[in-house]
Amino acid sequence: MEDVEGFAAALRRVRRHAGLSYRQLADRAHYSHPHLIRAANGKQLPTWDVAAAYLTGCGVPSDLLPVWHRRWQEASRDPRDIVGLLDDAETLEDLGAAVAALARPHSLRTLEQLTGIPRATIQAWLQGTRLPGRDRLDHLVRTVGATPAERSAVAHAVDRLSSGRLRPAPAA
Repeated sequence: MEDVEGFAAALRRVRRHAGLSYRQLADRAHYSHPHLIRAANGKQLPTWDVAAAYLTGCGVPSDLLPVWHRRWQEASRDPRDIVGLLDDAETLEDLGAAVAALARPHSLRTLEQLTGIPRATIQAWLQGTRLPGRDRLDHLVRTVGATPAERSAVAHAVDRLSSGRLRPAPAA
């Protein structure tokens, strides 16, 4: 299974093979060079639109884009066992990291549009600075396509936290 780092490394290889600098790629892909650098740094999966523009800018033929799209979709799910992360969650931060893995690759804006939950609220949940309500968080994870086992694990983690059996994240 592809992961975010592997997908990013593949993007970098395609750019190097094309012999393009990020500035040259930016001219072809119609995204800024810092944006394209971030797309290939492996820290966060770029949106499909950015990845497709990156690939097209590097000269990848359009008939190969469906193959790349499948790789992107595989990378969009964190390869770690999300249920295991939720079962092991001991802090709000742990819960937020597991929910962020479930929500990948959706942006905060997209999550807000899909769920009607304000971006700032979702961000606070994902950063572990705010305890989500069980029903609202279930709405979010259901919307991003969580499995029944993942939804159940999210609910159990929220229940443990709200009953005081989890520690809040340490202050930064």
